[in-house]
Amino acid sequence: MNSVYITSIGKFLPGSPVSNEEIEDYLGKIGGKSSKTKRIILEKNQIRARYYAMDKEQKSLYTNAEMAALAIRDALERNEDVSAHDIGFLATGTTRADLLLPGFASMVHAEADLPVMEVSSHAGLCASGMQAMKTAYLQVKSGEHEAAIACASEFLSREFKHTKFEAQSIYSDSRVPFDTDFLRFMLSDGSGAAILQHTPASKELSLRIEWIDNKSYANQYDVCMYSGMSKEDGIPSWLDYASIHEAADRGALNLKQDVRLVNEITTVGSNRFLELVKEGRIDPDAIDWMVCHYSSHFFKEEIFRLLEAGGVTIPNEKWFTNLYTKGNTAAASIYIMLEELLNEGHLSEGQQVMCIVPESGRFQTSIMMLTVVGPA
Repeated sequence: MNSVYITSIGKFLPGSPVSNEEIEDYLGKIGGKSSKTKRIILEKNQIRARYYAMDKEQKSLYTNAEMAALAIRDALERNEDVSAHDIGFLATGTTRADLLLPGFASMVHAEADLPVMEVSSHAGLCASGMQAMKTAYLQVKSGEHEAAIACASEFLSREFKHTKFEAQSIYSDSRVPFDTDFLRFMLSDGSGAAILQHTPASKELSLRIEWIDNKSYANQYDVCMYSGMSKEDGIPSWLDYASIHEAADRGALNLKQDVRLVNEITTVGSNRFLELVKEGRIDPDAIDWMVCHYSSHFFKEEIFRLLEAGGVTIPNEKWFTNLYTKGNTAAASIYIMLEELLNEGHLSEGQQVMCIVPESGRFQTSIMMLTVVGPA
């Protein structure tokens, strides 16, 4: 089995940073009224800026696939050892692709102008980016391919256009419920991509992937974050409505989060981390950087509490996030965080970087161990 190294990481963040005061200039005010949810959600998540891939007229400036391709281009331009024609495998992750079919990887493959290659699409929520990473990692580790790309991209702002909700008769006499409205002030757009090879970069630092642990707990929990069904209607799929129009009118295609379940995400993620400590796969004292994707500052404090209750304390100065300045880009967040760590000089040879991505869809946790290595 080969060692596997992340030899370069690229990102793409569309447009200029959007402040808290500007959010509804882009997403619009539903029914002409500012959201009552906005203030309390922004206080809890503490996000100060994010990026949107649409303008204030709610016109899309890119497709999701285009943003993924731009992140891939950035990663390739930063890599002196490979070109596009050296890549044999592409794995992608996203919450909502531009099309229902074909798979997102096929669309990104074409948009990025890559050569004929093997591709793999991962659909879901935040964990889909790490699923793409593990698939690419295993391809290189097994020797099936010498170089691969893993990427994740999100275009979530267009989910929350005010016109979308104003057209739904279910909300014509009432405000959009909290389980949907609060997500308008949580999620944003962006993409990231990583080049994986079986040798480290010749001139720059690389990240050796020691292991990736992906676990689903869907057998233990109900659906929490979802789109394509209505818990209120008791209809299991949008395809079971009499028509697509009825499904849309009933809000079944909206992105929602069951707020009664969402706090379980910190429990699931912390428990898996503590299990890996007990198994001897993680030495908390050896961790130099804790790169954790959390959707809100509120969850960071809860993670600290749960880890300390389990006997593990990782000092605050070891935790890294750019949630507050780059926004919550879901599946792309872990790539965008690692890109900043690697490309802006935060890392040193020999350091250990622990990456954690919890997902509340039906509850998953992805944990990845990296070691910083010097040039080959």
